Amino acid sequence: MLACLMACTHLTAAAVAADKISIGYLQAVEKGRLTISVLDQPPKNLGLAGAEVGINDNNTTGRFVGQEFSLDDVKLSPDENMIPALDKLYEQGVRFFVLDVSADNVLKAADHFKTGDVVIFNAGARDNTLRNEDCRSNVIHTAPSRAILADGLAQYLIWKKWRDWFLVFGSNPADQAWAGSLRRAATRYGARIVSEKEYVDTGGARQTDSGHAQVQKQMPVFSQDAEDHDVVVVADESEVFGTYLPYRTWLPRPVTGSAGLQPVSWHPAFEGWGAAQIQNRFAKHAGRRMQGIDMQAWTAIRIVGEAATRTKSADPAKIDAYIKDPGFSIAAFKGQKITLRDWNLQLRQPVLLADGRNVVSVSPQAGFLHQFSELDTLGYDRPETNCKLNK
Repeated sequence: MLACLMACTHLTAAAVAADKISIGYLQAVEKGRLTISVLDQPPKNLGLAGAEVGINDNNTTGRFVGQEFSLDDVKLSPDENMIPALDKLYEQGVRFFVLDVSADNVLKAADHFKTGDVVIFNAGARDNTLRNEDCRSNVIHTAPSRAILADGLAQYLIWKKWRDWFLVFGSNPADQAWAGSLRRAATRYGARIVSEKEYVDTGGARQTDSGHAQVQKQMPVFSQDAEDHDVVVVADESEVFGTYLPYRTWLPRPVTGSAGLQPVSWHPAFEGWGAAQIQNRFAKHAGRRMQGIDMQAWTAIRIVGEAATRTKSADPAKIDAYIKDPGFSIAAFKGQKITLRDWNLQLRQPVLLADGRNVVSVSPQAGFLHQFSELDTLGYDRPETNCKLNK
């Protein structure tokens, strides 16, 4: 009996060892950056905490089929060459990478492993180009694109009959890209941009002793010459000025976009459709509530775990094929199963519309119909895409 027990223990240990799945999480972190509000300073474990909870959830289910998941965390500076870090993890056996880096670095990673057995998850970059002309067959997007977020916001504004928009956008490239998605959404859903105005980033201090008085004088004058409008729509991904607009515009109008009512993939206050479960697990682990990038990282990790458990395999090729199968879905506490668009590998997902404290609504809105999935009313649909996944 003892010999049999030892043999069984040996076999079990061998099976577990054979099914160890390591996932790399690489994150670009900008140090020393001031935000407009001190309350907006990102936590040190932003994103990483979501990945860690995802690993814990994977191990909860994986142990029943002899699978063990681990996380390799690498922090990079925004302009750092990430290829050496990727190669080091690859040499250690990592074949799944979750990236919270710029679009350029996502492409560099994808092209570096173009002919390899690697699956990459873009959990951070929102650039539309990554889902269109710069799409790659080895990159799955758990982060929503700017187009998805803009369409989610536009549907709600149209539902509210706020059709006349005053678009205010920043001068930085990310702001310009976000403004472009908002313009596209306006055209798509029949809104009118009656005025546009650029806010030039002069690089001044964001937190000053005299800031309140200066801003209170500046913002009403800045917005004074706009045509009459229903709502102010702000494109300020750089977080330079958007927070200053609510309650300070010339006309008493709601503010949306990068301030006020914002389209997001997740919100710390959200508890609908069983989300209280993940919020509680996350808070217990991280000591705070879950934010968007946490959910995007968690979803990427869970996709790997779900596919590995279902296939009972650690083989990247089998896991990748299972994820890309039309029947694949993942539960993500958003009221419906989340699936993958086969034309650009973007994860379909609802958009939460939230202010600073509450979730106001969820898009797609009622009445925005689609022949396949209402989620495909958000972002680039199959007939609109110029993605070719043979790259």
